[in-house]
Amino acid sequence: MLTLYHIEYCPFCIKVRTVADSLGITLNLIEAERGSIARETVIALGGKSMVPFLVDSNITPSVMMYESDDIIAYLKQEYSL
Repeated sequence: MLTLYHIEYCPFCIKVRTVADSLGITLNLIEAERGSIARETVIALGGKSMVPFLVDSNITPSVMMYESDDIIAYLKQEYSL
């Protein structure tokens, strides 16, 4: 499963969602506003309080990453047809 912790209005998050949509990639979207339980999960998993944050649990061990450009490059490399 590809999970994207995001904030709806964040321009970097929008960029990732737009590219994923154009590639036909379905993301499990989790809103991670500051102070939310989801944001605490982001910190626990990746060590930083920032979004977008991608978790790819289709791979063992799970791939986890920040930075919209890195996430986009990863999605294109791993999931683009």
